[in-house]
Amino acid sequence: MRLSLGQQMQMAQKQVLAPRMIQSMEILQLPIMALQERIEQEMEDNPVLDQIEPSEDAESFKEEIDSPDAPSESERELVVQDDTNNEEDFERLLNMADNLPDDYEERSRPSRGQMEAEADRRHDAMANMVSRPESLLDYLQHQLSWYDLSDDLRRLCERIIYNLDSNGYLETPLQDLIPQPPPDLNGNADAWHAEQLKLAEEALAIVQRLDPPGVGARNLKECLSLQLTPGLLFYEELQVLIENHLEDLENNRLPLISKKTGFSLETIKEAWEDLRTLKPKPGSEFNDNFAPSVTPDVFIDRREGGGYEVRLEDGQLPSLYISNYHRKLLQDPATNAETRDYIKRKINSAQWIIEAIEQRRSTLTKVAQAIVDHQTKFLDHGPEYIEPLKMQQIADKVKVHVTTVSRAVDDKWMQTPRGIFPLKRFFVGGTTGADGEEVAWDKVRLKLQEIVDNEDKNKPLSDDALVSELAKHGITVARRTVTKYRKAMNIPSSRQRREWTEAK
Repeated sequence: MRLSLGQQMQMAQKQVLAPRMIQSMEILQLPIMALQERIEQEMEDNPVLDQIEPSEDAESFKEEIDSPDAPSESERELVVQDDTNNEEDFERLLNMADNLPDDYEERSRPSRGQMEAEADRRHDAMANMVSRPESLLDYLQHQLSWYDLSDDLRRLCERIIYNLDSNGYLETPLQDLIPQPPPDLNGNADAWHAEQLKLAEEALAIVQRLDPPGVGARNLKECLSLQLTPGLLFYEELQVLIENHLEDLENNRLPLISKKTGFSLETIKEAWEDLRTLKPKPGSEFNDNFAPSVTPDVFIDRREGGGYEVRLEDGQLPSLYISNYHRKLLQDPATNAETRDYIKRKINSAQWIIEAIEQRRSTLTKVAQAIVDHQTKFLDHGPEYIEPLKMQQIADKVKVHVTTVSRAVDDKWMQTPRGIFPLKRFFVGGTTGADGEEVAWDKVRLKLQEIVDNEDKNKPLSDDALVSELAKHGITVARRTVTKYRKAMNIPSSRQRREWTEAK
């Protein structure tokens, strides 16, 4: 093989999304509350945008909008069509982007009255807002501020804190948190990397000294070890148990532990009681204190003839239109070229946001309706009747790309007769039942829990027996699948369930 350096020209086709096209995808992805904030921001940035408040009568604005000086029907007509696959919609949004510079950020200056009204509105909103409790990240950052650290060390500590998961664990390797080397190392990259890795280990040691104990651990053993203090009665015994015998403790193999360690059974039991006081998930307490409220984007109404129909909860969104004043100013021959160019760009930008919002409404309605039509049994009878469903199935039905479906359902909630569910909840995998039909994994889990709850507590069912019981209900799964689900659902093994029953 001959290797050489040189310049070559190559023709290739690739898809490049314009910045405005990317933003139209972002509009589709926004939940209702975030969309309201986005509209408010657009109203501040674009002086040609005007709105009809949700509480006001839209008919009172009809005469103004449909005046002789208003734009023609072809100018105002939105491109969203319900009987097409929306390709024309995104094509037009893409073409509109050609006339919209992305670095254009002139903002209109609100009047004093508008500023005071906005200040009052925001003050009322803040006064009625549920206070957010301190997060794990905030708590750790506050403690870190007490330390007198160098800039490099503090940055690495902050980087470690930002990479902790919700339970307080650091799953990212330290070497991945090291910054990129400077270009002028002159062959000393290895020495620089070793120095940075040593600094990262020092930063991790600092984070692991913070409260709650065990935070910053990279695995369960390290998490439990960080919570040990030399003053504990069974400090040395706990070190040995954590390092070598966690699995033995989980399976209650106390005689085996005694044989390997030389500890008496009484010592092991007492040390085990102390071990149970440690927290395997030190950051979880920060997750349980706050349950954020959600605002559904989609509501379901039952049809008179049967079935369900979806509607969007966008009644609180203002109806946007382009100011007639600026349209007249654009058509006025006395308007200078610079002002005319500015208004033209702002009108194009306003038309884009109006159409992007309408595109979101159309796509989300179609996707939600397709989901509801597929999951009618779930809505009629409950979660155990949920059907297997993939995003590609909805994409094929609605005739859009699967990524469009993913964006449409992201962070969106649906109000159903059985409660509020995230739209992603309705997408579940499945397995093939005894009758050849697909069975959702959620149904398997629910049936597994039901069988365990109703078993003879003195003779708990083994995983093989659970497979047989599921088969009686038409659910055919492998033993390893039952074992995996049982562990994920925190259901102990049959031997542990029997021992707990005997202990009672």
